[in-house]
Amino acid sequence: MTSPSPTQPDEHRLDAVAGIAQRLVDNLETVVHGKTEEIRLVLAALVSGGHVLLEDVPGTAKTMLARAIAGSVEGMAFARIQCTPDLQPTDATGLSVFDQEHRTFVFQPGPLFANVVLVDEINRAMPKTQSALLEAMAEHQVTVDGATRPLPDPFLLIATENPIEYEGTFPLPEAQLDRFFVRATLGYPGEREELQVVREQRHGHPLDRLAPVLALDEFLELRAAAEDVYLDDLLEEWIVALVRTTRALEEVEVGASVRGSLALAKTARAWALLQGRDHVLPADVVHLFVPVLGHRLILRSAYLAETRDLPAGEALRRLRDRCFELVPPPRPDWTVAT
Repeated sequence: MTSPSPTQPDEHRLDAVAGIAQRLVDNLETVVHGKTEEIRLVLAALVSGGHVLLEDVPGTAKTMLARAIAGSVEGMAFARIQCTPDLQPTDATGLSVFDQEHRTFVFQPGPLFANVVLVDEINRAMPKTQSALLEAMAEHQVTVDGATRPLPDPFLLIATENPIEYEGTFPLPEAQLDRFFVRATLGYPGEREELQVVREQRHGHPLDRLAPVLALDEFLELRAAAEDVYLDDLLEEWIVALVRTTRALEEVEVGASVRGSLALAKTARAWALLQGRDHVLPADVVHLFVPVLGHRLILRSAYLAETRDLPAGEALRRLRDRCFELVPPPRPDWTVAT
């Protein structure tokens, strides 16, 4: 495959940043085994400044991955919000408490005021609590008692949900799904990796032995470097054309929004960086199409009924392939394999 490449790559900076990224991935793999590609996908979204929805069955290391990310970066605060139907918005954002001594109200920040926030089983929270997360995710701030308060930088939200259990849950509205850069699935580990997990936890949990491998400044440097990854103009135009095509598919009720174009371009840059490259390949767009855009599409009921017996994810992969048929790569030598 012929690929677009930068005009003046900074090889020294790329080597340094690639080393930072690899240290982070290697450290996470000491806790979450056999999931290199999935880890890089989650990191690509977080390095892009986006948020991640981990949708998987229980016991697939969703919570462990979120905790490991925070624990791998020195100075990065971690907080967890366990969602239940009685969880109130102020349980996440914080609230003002009356100080008897000073006769005034003092704001007590909630768990959202951390660098990495795990929102566990987000679909078990009531809609009013889910909506309290919208401002935080989109604008990195919360408004409580009429006062707007900025969240720390970086602010990374990782939400989890179980795709099987629906009783007592509140499905996320489209507006909130659109705030997530990526929807990812970790899946069960392989047999060898599962055996390794069992043996490692004989004498304690690996998270207890996890040590930071990055300073906070290094993570911010990684994020800044992702913004400088080269994205060819033709590739950028192709991304926009693909996203716009999702809005015209007969199988789709509502296609991806402009946020989809932004997320796909930004995540592709970060993904390339995590692969050790300073430029985006057409194959990156193909690889990220479903994780970045799949959860933004509202599929028609007829198409859902038609594909209900297909393997998980096959319905979205078919739509992806359809988009590539309608909008092929802008250059014939940019072949893509789906």
